[in-house]
Amino acid sequence: MNQIINDLIDKGVTIYAPASQWINVKASQIAPNTVLYPGSRITGKDTSIGPGCIIGQEAPVTIDNCQLGHGVRLKGGYFNGATFLDGVSFGSSAHVRPGTLLEEQANAAHCVGLKQTILLPFVTLGSLINFCDCLMSGGTSRKNHSEVGSSYIHFNFTPHQDKATPSLFGCVSKGVFLNQKPIFLGGQGGCVGPVQVEYGNIIAAGAILRNDIKDIDKLLIPKTLSEAKLNYPIGAYSCIKRIVKHNLEYIGNIYALLAWYQQIRQVCQWDQWQQACMQGANTRLNEVLTERINRLEKLALAMPNSIAKHRAMGKDITSKSIDFQQKFHDAWSEFKSFFASYTPPNAPSEICSKMYNTKYLSNLKTLDKDDINSAKTWLDTIVTDCKNLVEKV
Repeated sequence: MNQIINDLIDKGVTIYAPASQWINVKASQIAPNTVLYPGSRITGKDTSIGPGCIIGQEAPVTIDNCQLGHGVRLKGGYFNGATFLDGVSFGSSAHVRPGTLLEEQANAAHCVGLKQTILLPFVTLGSLINFCDCLMSGGTSRKNHSEVGSSYIHFNFTPHQDKATPSLFGCVSKGVFLNQKPIFLGGQGGCVGPVQVEYGNIIAAGAILRNDIKDIDKLLIPKTLSEAKLNYPIGAYSCIKRIVKHNLEYIGNIYALLAWYQQIRQVCQWDQWQQACMQGANTRLNEVLTERINRLEKLALAMPNSIAKHRAMGKDITSKSIDFQQKFHDAWSEFKSFFASYTPPNAPSEICSKMYNTKYLSNLKTLDKDDINSAKTWLDTIVTDCKNLVEKV
């Protein structure tokens, strides 16, 4: 261990209080010009820390199998199985788990918990936030970005004990071009997944969002619930068609983002640290796909029990919502076969050629309207391929 620390110091890594460090990676996995404050714990064969990263400035940091690009700042907390592209920043007391991908200059303040979370460039999270199982995009720069206010929660676990609850704030086919209006989720609030929110919308502070927002440029002040005591048999689902459709659209967005990485971002010229992040991003997106498909499968397999409970309560088994539950259950094997074999179509060749050997963020701004429309159509096709599965039900 002492030899690793000596090797890091020799290559230009600044290490404060070397005796307090616990580093169980090869020196080649940490770039020169990195700064390690006291109490850093760095492990994992897939860990990669790029130049100019600052680790543990406010509190001890644990990094396990994460990839950090250039200039990433993790000020304190626990980070496992996550990928952070250039310029990402996290305050202290973070708790970040697998399936998390933050793109360029996305950032979070203190006490933020993420898992299965994807933030496109510039998205900003305040403090005291739990934002798992969702994707957020929107904005054009660090001065014009989507934001989640402090003390916000994405509610991602239902009383039926399932997590078929992923939410889309924006979407991939428009968000990747960094030309959309930001989304603002007011602090001291939350949303009940799965929901979808279109670009340009503002959710008032202190509100709980339970429905989709398909309009644009609106300030939404959700209705406050009235007190009630209702029968709610656990495991007896009501209308699930919306839930299934939202899950399929979310999965389609992940397939689209994965195709964007593999066919567009991957052709850019990256150094070894950024290349490690590209590989990490592919791993993260595949982790998200696996999670979302597994969660949707769990929902499908819960349908016979749901139908039996409705029958026991004397509900009409031929009702539309119950009929959909049975058909969804019966169609699941076909869904699963589709996911196992799906290959996205090829990206427009002209986009690939324009992204080659370029700096990613700056080159996005040089794409003309025809380029963007062509690429958006390609990405939308991938999402639609997944969305159309609902027609098999």
